[in-house]
Amino acid sequence: MTETPSGARPLPEITDRSDWQKRLDDLLVKEKAHTRAGDELAAERRRLPMVEVDPTTPVIGADGPVPLIDVFEGRSQLIAYFHMWHDGKPAAEQCVGCTFSTSHMNELSYLNSRDITYATFCEGPYEASSRYRDFMGWTMPWYAVPAESFDRLVAGRDFGMLVCYLRDGDRVYETYWTTGRGNERMAPSYALMDLTVYGRQEFWEDSPTGWPKQFDTRGQQMSLKGRPTSQWPRIRAGHVDDLGQAAESSPAQHAHHH
Repeated sequence: MTETPSGARPLPEITDRSDWQKRLDDLLVKEKAHTRAGDELAAERRRLPMVEVDPTTPVIGADGPVPLIDVFEGRSQLIAYFHMWHDGKPAAEQCVGCTFSTSHMNELSYLNSRDITYATFCEGPYEASSRYRDFMGWTMPWYAVPAESFDRLVAGRDFGMLVCYLRDGDRVYETYWTTGRGNERMAPSYALMDLTVYGRQEFWEDSPTGWPKQFDTRGQQMSLKGRPTSQWPRIRAGHVDDLGQAAESSPAQHAHHH
């Protein structure tokens, strides 16, 4: 590690290009092994069994309740992200992690080309949560999950998960789900940060002594000045963040806060 003037960030050691490339080549061997290990996990994932889900389970879209099977839009596969919601809270106080993940998901044509539909299943009421989608500039299909569908779709887990489904005729199956760091595959920002010298700058990372670390993993890493980070470009562009909801949670809404 190279020392720098007082107050400046520490730097990696400096070497010549041939030595630098040799070090990169050594790392590349490990990177390729990591990639192949991921391929093996994906192959194992494709061989998992599946569990049947009631295809008539209702979710609420722009035109009211629709059965789960309609969310496939005629395709054979569906990926749904279960977006957490803080009912009655303003846009600035909505889930930073779900906002981070969902903000990366606007281009769906590549998924569609593989017969996959992508949709958001939001924990909150449709009217308020769809206003949040519009404020954020998201364009993916958006549905609210009513309380009566929680048991069938969430099934004892929690919002903030990514779920894969398969349709076979008029039957629907769940084939895979993940959450926590498993959701990082939605967000290439993290993968790109991992390529940089200072990484994610989060406290848990294994970095050289003195490397900048300024973010926890309890929401700080995905927020800026009291809001989810990706809200700021919308605010600067003049988007209105009024969700049209009461300041207090309605007793009729499912009491499921995070």
